[in-house]
Amino acid sequence: MTKSELIEKVAGKNPHLSVKEVEKIVTVIFDSITNALANDQRVEFRGFGAFSVRKRSPRVAKNPRTGEKVSVEERMIPHFKTGKQLHELLNK
Repeated sequence: MTKSELIEKVAGKNPHLSVKEVEKIVTVIFDSITNALANDQRVEFRGFGAFSVRKRSPRVAKNPRTGEKVSVEERMIPHFKTGKQLHELLNK
């Protein structure tokens, strides 16, 4: 599902809100999640899952095209862990 598909679906279930209002709401939610992760905070939606940031250690990788070894620096990556309800739904 894309952001625009999400906006359409939410707008369809809430006819009292315009598409522009729903777009603002979705944008604020995504921006809030992004800002929290950028500040090394965890974001949790009960039953759905939790977003957090993890550190990936520096390593030596290989360029698949040339086979040349490349040094990859330490970096922070987003991580998502499913909530119990979502996990159970997916594994029925």
